[in-house]
Amino acid sequence: MDYLKAFVVGGLLCVLGQILIDKTKLTPARILVAYVVLGVILGGIGIYEPLAEFAGAGATVPLTGFGNTLVKGVREAVDTQGFPGIFTGGLKAAAGGITAAIFAGLAASLIFKARDKS
Repeated sequence: MDYLKAFVVGGLLCVLGQILIDKTKLTPARILVAYVVLGVILGGIGIYEPLAEFAGAGATVPLTGFGNTLVKGVREAVDTQGFPGIFTGGLKAAAGGITAAIFAGLAASLIFKARDKS
């Protein structure tokens, strides 16, 4: 049942993204940023965490989950460090994902040849 919940919630997030690509003039980059910001907003007001508990990886793996991770990290850092935690908490919480993305980008750049769209 956990797999089904993750599939449905993750699938709905993907469907929403595809609708935005097909029906609007938003670029994929703007949609990705909007997903992160949406995760931050929903995490900040306390809506995203129950969704993540319900859907598991279906809610934590998409970019909205990254935004929620940033919020959780900032909250924890502010609780322990005070005001400076605003600047460090999000990066500490998301350091693993950021590092993985950097290394995956590096690997892709070494394997594939960049070229302009034609």
